[in-house]
Amino acid sequence: MDYVNAFWVGGLICALIQILMDRTKLMPGRIMVLLVCAGAVLGAVGIYGPFVKFAGAGASVPLLGFGNILWEGVKEAVKSEGFLGVFLGGFKASAAGISAALIFGYLASLLFNPRMKK
Repeated sequence: MDYVNAFWVGGLICALIQILMDRTKLMPGRIMVLLVCAGAVLGAVGIYGPFVKFAGAGASVPLLGFGNILWEGVKEAVKSEGFLGVFLGGFKASAAGISAALIFGYLASLLFNPRMKK
C-alpha cells in the first residue's frame, strides 16, 4: 500500500503543478522557488511531516519535499549549533541529494549527446 500512496500522491502533486504551469504566466523557475518555499513553510507549520509519513517518496521527492528537507536541516542545526545553524543546516541536510543530482547529471551528459534547443 505504501507504493500505491506514493504513486498517487506524487502524481497528484505533479498534475497540480502542471495545471499551475499551464494556467498561469508564471515562469518555471518561479514555480520551482514557490514549491521549495511552500515545502519549507508547510514543514515549519507541521503539516508536511505527517504527509511524508503517509505518502513516502510521493511527497518527499518533489520540490515540496526538498523545501521540507531544508527546513528540517535548519531546525536541527539551530538546535545543535545555534544561530550559525541557520546557514549550515540546509546545506548539510540536502548535500547528498544535490551531489547525486550533479553526479548523475554529469554522467548522463557523458553517455548521451546533449545539445541546445534551436
